[in-house]
Amino acid sequence: MGIIIVLALRLTVPLTILRWPLLGGILAIVADTVDILIFQMFGFPDFVEYHQADKLLDSYYMALEVVVVQRWLPLPRTVATLLFAYRMVGVLVFELIDARAALLLFPNLFEMFFLFHLASARVAPAYRLTARDASAWLVVLLIPKMAQEYTLHYAKALDNLVALDIIQDGYRAAIGWLHDHIGALARVCALG
Repeated sequence: MGIIIVLALRLTVPLTILRWPLLGGILAIVADTVDILIFQMFGFPDFVEYHQADKLLDSYYMALEVVVVQRWLPLPRTVATLLFAYRMVGVLVFELIDARAALLLFPNLFEMFFLFHLASARVAPAYRLTARDASAWLVVLLIPKMAQEYTLHYAKALDNLVALDIIQDGYRAAIGWLHDHIGALARVCALG
């Protein structure tokens, strides 16, 4: 059941990219993030390795983003298309040698640039990206992306964590904190 839900989610949600690129790109990232929760609830399928399937589904939604990119002005279109090609080389290397560290060497800067360009066009429609600005923005965008790629694919920091357990633990901690502090706040308010 989990694989059906994940495939339905990961194949249909990204189609929104074609109509609403910024919202669709964000929703595709959310769907990509939520799939692990669904698999943890229903179990991982025996017939496919998660990371390989995830990269294939990521490539699908990024290909839809590249379709949108082709309508952009020449400089951002070229930058985005090259970043997409670079990431696809990394995904191919990952598939061939089955080493997640390859994804660290080929970070998904395309997705960050795609969302950045769409958001900046919305916030500052008159802004035109120059080659110098593009270089500077790519450095800025690369910093958090490399931290994420390192954490997920090289350090594998989240591999042994169960997302549902983290969510439940966070919920319990928040409820406990609220219980402790709301009682104290009510007492203070009663005195005033």
